[in-house]
Amino acid sequence: LWRRKWDNSRTPSLCLIHRLDHIVMTVKRLKDTTMFYSKILGMEVVSPQIGDQKALCFGDQKFNLHEMGKEYEPKATHLVPGSLDICLITKMHLEEMVQCLKACDIIEEGPVPRTGAKEPIMSIYLRDPDGNLIEGSQLYFLMMEISPCQ
Repeated sequence: LWRRKWDNSRTPSLCLIHRLDHIVMTVKRLKDTTMFYSKILGMEVVSPQIGDQKALCFGDQKFNLHEMGKEYEPKATHLVPGSLDICLITKMHLEEMVQCLKACDIIEEGPVPRTGAKEPIMSIYLRDPDGNLIEGSQLYFLMMEISPCQ
């Protein structure tokens, strides 16, 4: 029933969203997740002022972490650790990233060419302790060391 209000709308859709601020990840164990993302991917672990909540910060974004069974309200309807598939862009040369991650023996696939949100990317794939698929990518034009305008 609720769909009928927007399914048949004659009004053109405007893009009301500007950028992504944060994602909430449901995890099995906060300690395992914070160790992985801080040690392997270099994210900063922060503790907001709410209880024992943890978050991972990088660039202008963050992942809020909800430990399974200890979630904060409001929360998603179906909480399942390991259900995310996220693409993260790196400024590091992909070959350098590959060398770092090979030492940890966690690369599942890649480097392989992919289509990013705005342009072609080269990606490698790995999984975090909960089984989330993490795609580490570099913009293709940066790999070629040329400007996208040339």
